[in-house]
Amino acid sequence: MYPSRRPVRLTVCAAAVLLTTAVGCAPQEAAPGGSQAAGTRSCTPGKLATVAPGTLTVGTDKPAYAPWFHDDDPANGKGYESAVAYAVAKELGYGKDAVRWRTVPFNSAFAPGAKTFDIDLNQVSISPQRKKAVAFSSGYYDVRQAVVALKGSKAAGARSAADLKDIRLGAQVGSTSLDLINDTIRPSRPAAVFQKNDLAKSALKNGQVDALLVDLPTAFFITSAELKNAVVVGQFAQQGPAKEQFGMVLDKESRITGCVTAAVDALRRKGTLAALEKRWLADAVDVPVLK
Repeated sequence: MYPSRRPVRLTVCAAAVLLTTAVGCAPQEAAPGGSQAAGTRSCTPGKLATVAPGTLTVGTDKPAYAPWFHDDDPANGKGYESAVAYAVAKELGYGKDAVRWRTVPFNSAFAPGAKTFDIDLNQVSISPQRKKAVAFSSGYYDVRQAVVALKGSKAAGARSAADLKDIRLGAQVGSTSLDLINDTIRPSRPAAVFQKNDLAKSALKNGQVDALLVDLPTAFFITSAELKNAVVVGQFAQQGPAKEQFGMVLDKESRITGCVTAAVDALRRKGTLAALEKRWLADAVDVPVLK
């Protein structure tokens, strides 16, 4: 990213080798989001280059929706993303009392500009477009999109993307749910766009839209706890070789991207992510795939 600095780093390393063989120069690796990953020496537990020294600042939107969070309280450790945040913090050497939560609107998390958080968890899908503005950890959740409609409606009988073309669809602004509507379903009329899922759910309840596109766990929660007369119509299979994944958002120039990615990868390897998903997120069994 700063080509003119490379000769300086090489010169310093060469000098270090001449002075002593006990000191090594750790290489820098490319992080998933495009900025440089921190070397091993900067991942000292509890002493990362964070926004506030000694503290890991975590961003998410408000309201903080279930099943990702519970009781609109990200700090209680309940819900998948809250639990994952604390598990990552622990891997990085930060106890629960060293984690601070900050309210960050969904679209602000991956907008260009400096960040007031170290990591943000808010069901943000990793995409090449977003990587131009921010850095991402490796994925902590594999995403499928789903359709929610009111029972007995025309939309509830849909069995394919083609069946949804003449349906009034809605989704949250800036979401991959909206991208799927525009790129895969390609409805005959523009989708209704909402700033928050709460507004989208109200629109479905009031008949302003016929169906919503959301991620599958959110669809389960809407139909089981919020709109009792709604149903999960179906889900869309992952398309192409690259899976859609939620990733933790970091500042484009964050020095801890590599450390956070290493922590997420360790949790996946240990089976921690799978265990947390099983505990906090609904099962996708018996939900038909819309083709």
